[in-house]
Amino acid sequence: METNFEFSDYIGELEWLLRHVSAVIRKRGREILADFNITPPQLTALQVLQRSGNITIGELGEKMYLAYSTATDLIDRMERNELVIRVRDSSDRRVVRLQILPKGEKLVDEVIARRKTYLSGILEEVSDEDKIQLINSLKQLDVIMRANVERL
Repeated sequence: METNFEFSDYIGELEWLLRHVSAVIRKRGREILADFNITPPQLTALQVLQRSGNITIGELGEKMYLAYSTATDLIDRMERNELVIRVRDSSDRRVVRLQILPKGEKLVDEVIARRKTYLSGILEEVSDEDKIQLINSLKQLDVIMRANVERL
């Protein structure tokens, strides 16, 4: 790419590349999930629970942009598979919190390890300098996008 360019000339290409890379990673991620008998929303829910601790179904739904009924159905399936449990809040018995079980923790760790192995293999063809530049650019984009989402 030239050093003097109008960014607007490349924005379409950038948008397409981001979508394409995301789609390829998502497709490969789903293939990996199939080996573990878990759906993408279940993995996302487990990751939210890992990061957020014991939260309510409503809070989980908000974080995943799901309706309460959809989040409840998701948790019902995960509870049957012994990935999570519902626990009454000790300070308010009316509140039910979700807790990830060891089987759920292990599942997330194994899936993420496989995904990292996949991405690591892909990135073997990229120089260390370019990897660092890619990470820094994506971090910057993430920060900007998060700030814009929070303003909505």
